[in-house]
Amino acid sequence: MRRENGKLTVSDLASRMGRSKVVGDQNLSNEERTSLIQSFHPNLNDEVDFEFYLRIYLNLQAHVNAIIGSGVKNSSAFLKTATTTLLHTISDSEKSSYVAHINNYLSGDEFLNKYLPINPSSNDLFEVAKDGVLLCKLINVAVPGTIDERAINTKSMLNPWERNENHTLCLNSAKAIGCTVVNIGTQDIIEGRRHLVLGVISQIIKIQLLADLNLKKTPQLVELVDDSKDVEELMSLPPDKILLRWMNFQLRKSEYKKTVTNFSSDVKDAEAYTHLLNVLAPEHKNSSNLAVKNPFERANLVLEHADRMGCRRYLTAKDIIEGSPNLNLAFVAHIFQHRNGLSTKTKQISFLDTLADDTQISREEKAFRFWINSFDSSVYINNVFEDLRDGWILLQTLDKVSPGIVNWKLASKPPIKLPFKKVENCNQVVKLGKQLKFSLVNIAGNDIVQGNKKLILAYLWQLMRYNILQLLKNLRFHSNGKEITDVDILEWANAKVRENGSQTRMYSFRDKSLSDGIFFLELLSSVQPRAVNWSLVTNGVTDEEKKMNATYVISIARKLGCSIFLLPEDITEVNQKMILTLTASIMHWTLKQPLHLIKPTGSPDSHNGSLLDDSTSDSSLD
Repeated sequence: MRRENGKLTVSDLASRMGRSKVVGDQNLSNEERTSLIQSFHPNLNDEVDFEFYLRIYLNLQAHVNAIIGSGVKNSSAFLKTATTTLLHTISDSEKSSYVAHINNYLSGDEFLNKYLPINPSSNDLFEVAKDGVLLCKLINVAVPGTIDERAINTKSMLNPWERNENHTLCLNSAKAIGCTVVNIGTQDIIEGRRHLVLGVISQIIKIQLLADLNLKKTPQLVELVDDSKDVEELMSLPPDKILLRWMNFQLRKSEYKKTVTNFSSDVKDAEAYTHLLNVLAPEHKNSSNLAVKNPFERANLVLEHADRMGCRRYLTAKDIIEGSPNLNLAFVAHIFQHRNGLSTKTKQISFLDTLADDTQISREEKAFRFWINSFDSSVYINNVFEDLRDGWILLQTLDKVSPGIVNWKLASKPPIKLPFKKVENCNQVVKLGKQLKFSLVNIAGNDIVQGNKKLILAYLWQLMRYNILQLLKNLRFHSNGKEITDVDILEWANAKVRENGSQTRMYSFRDKSLSDGIFFLELLSSVQPRAVNWSLVTNGVTDEEKKMNATYVISIARKLGCSIFLLPEDITEVNQKMILTLTASIMHWTLKQPLHLIKPTGSPDSHNGSLLDDSTSDSSLD
């Protein structure tokens, strides 16, 4: 409790933070906590305001993370690149290339203009990235519209809370576009931990460079295959594999007889590049280049050829002969963007007309894929319909959602050569789903092995829903042992909005009135009063206004700390599944917070009518 005079002093913080259960109280004794706070601020009689409290909290959390390892429990598979070594070294070539990319693509940004161009030979990149704005802007370059820039805090001087919000928005949005991050949290960005920050930047830039490597963006890619069956196989490949297939397709037009299988050892001698550029830009061809014996000299000639094409970017001759996988991939992707050499009048594009163009399936597949990749898994999946067919990753995900449920003695680990072993894995997946009370009528293990899209999506939806309900149940262990239901989430959301003085109501998760986004902005405002800037909210009448509100809702939720994988269209079209996950994620975030960090001091915190009463939260301060 506060002192009788209503003031909180530095001397009160140690015991108060211990009771709040927000600063690793199992890792710090009260004496250690007191000593640390005193080292941060020796005058124990000084009065504490909110910003001061937050600064102390972040410092203590950073200290605890240094002891136990930052975010180890929530780690997930990281892009396996040269930037992530046990020694935490970084590649200066990669850093220089990414800085050049940032300088090029963000040069016109009003806010960043004062920091750009960044000096590639310095470590200024990590200083500029510390407030989170650059990373947020870079995400929007890679996948335009991911972050509503109205949600980014862009004051010249950000307080710790605002800076933390930017980092949270950045990391949640990075996950939502397909990045995976391991052991990186907001504190790592604040401290400018170079290998972690560069790893995230690397992934964001890779996503941007490979954005056109799909049949939707570049239908001419169908030229790489012979029939409609091969088209479906091509559509299931990750973008970097499509890029390799494209490169080999072009090389077959030359005298080059080898097959390129990677962007490292197979291109180190620069021979493949010499032939590739001769095929794509014969007008700049120099036949004497093929006679050059020295790989370094040949690599320089390749870059001169690329320069004449307007495609010299991302790497040096040294990077080629050293086989830098990230930079070689970036180089080839850049060439593809500018001159892919594919026909614009191929008859084979007619194959695309025979393929089902189900936008909803594609959108849900992406959401579930990114959700699975957000777990601590040893494997990164690129397509749920292909990569889950042996059942192994589904078993891993089930074990994350319901620890101990999988009988690993009956499971077969990849690579699995015998088909019946895959069926056995998937049969256990279906059996465990039924054990968790999933509705699995007419679903058998073989349906997963065969890649049945609708049945796989139905299973994944129930698995995601079960996960969020369990997270809520684990936070509310004192609610008379009741399972959390969809109705509980609906009632909680309506109660929060009602107690905030609004008459807006959600009648169901398919309520068409939700399409304007107003209800969710009311909900976010009720759980964090400073979250929504109402001057930026539209009336939500036209389609454009609805989309603006929906984009703002998603960015604000991620900024608070919600890990969500939906698109603005899921709100404007009222996708029942994604509306439920959005509402449940806001609820989960809210119930995790100490009450004093959500409501201004002294404000009422009654929750009349809500089945789940926040006032009894186990994370309550007092």
